[in-house]
Parts: sequence; structure tokens; C-alpha cells
Amino acid sequence: MKKLLLMGQSNVGKSVIFNRLSGSSVIESNYPGTTVDFTEGRMRLGDEWVEIVDVPGTFSLEPKDKAEEVAVRMLEDEKEATVMCVIDSSKVERGLYMTLEIMERGYAVIIALNMADVANNANIKINAEKLERILGVPVVSTVATRGEGLKELVSRIEEAAPVEIGSIIRNVGG
Repeated sequence: MKKLLLMGQSNVGKSVIFNRLSGSSVIESNYPGTTVDFTEGRMRLGDEWVEIVDVPGTFSLEPKDKAEEVAVRMLEDEKEATVMCVIDSSKVERGLYMTLEIMERGYAVIIALNMADVANNANIKINAEKLERILGVPVVSTVATRGEGLKELVSRIEEAAPVEIGSIIRNVGG
């Protein structure tokens, strides 16, 4: 079964997206050797089931606390997983740091620019198409609390593929 890891900082809407994607197949889990919880569920993607994991929030892949250690360990244990980086649209630069770290490690990535309504209310405009061209990964604006953008997000998961970081640098210049 394929695996999808939802990663991002705390309070960016990972759990809301998880709940919307997984529906009622929710399993509360505890990472071995810790007291930090994560949640697993499943969703249909085409003709197959995909396991979804709501990973504890982390700011980078250099852990500063127990939750971040669990997040990094889970990522390291799942080399073949696709990673959905959930980013607060009103604070994109914060989320992009970790996203680039994940991409550098060779993971297939899709970005959910969540909380687009909050960014709009703050008069923050993000060109998701341009960001997608620069990064070379699918980028979808969402408002998870209202279900906005989630169908497109799901439909684009299979487009996620590893990207060579050098290509990003070339895309920024061009």
C-alpha cells in the first residue's frame, strides 16, 4: 500500500486535511519509544488504497523537541512515501524551508498551500502556478476547513515526484 505523509508546522491544517481525506478510517497511534501521537487512516486513490499519516508538526528536519524527533524519524523510516507539505498560505516562507529540506532528501512532494482564506484576508497574494513552475512539484491552494481545493489536491497526488534541487535553482533564475 502506498503511503502519504502529511508534514508541516503545527497549526497549518494538517489534521483538517487528514480528516477530510481519510473520513472515518482513523487509527490513533503512538510512535514506538515516545509519547507523541500521530494518526493513520486510509483513502482511495484511483483503484488502490493509500495509507495517510498525520505527522506531528515540525519546523525543520533538525528536531528541537520530542514531536519533531518523531516527525523526522517517521520521514526517515518511509523513504518511498509521498510527502504532502501543508503550508500556511499567510506564512509561506516558513513552510518552504522544511519543504525544500524534504525535497533535498529525494522525496516525492506535493504542496498544499492551506489557509488561502487567511492569506487573502491579510491581502497576501500567492501565485501557486509560478511557485509550482519554480519548485517543479504540484502546488494547490486550499481552505481545508471548507473543503476548498481538496479535490484538486487529491487528483494531483500522483504527479508528485522527486525533484533535483539544482533544477529549482535554474527555475528561479529563469
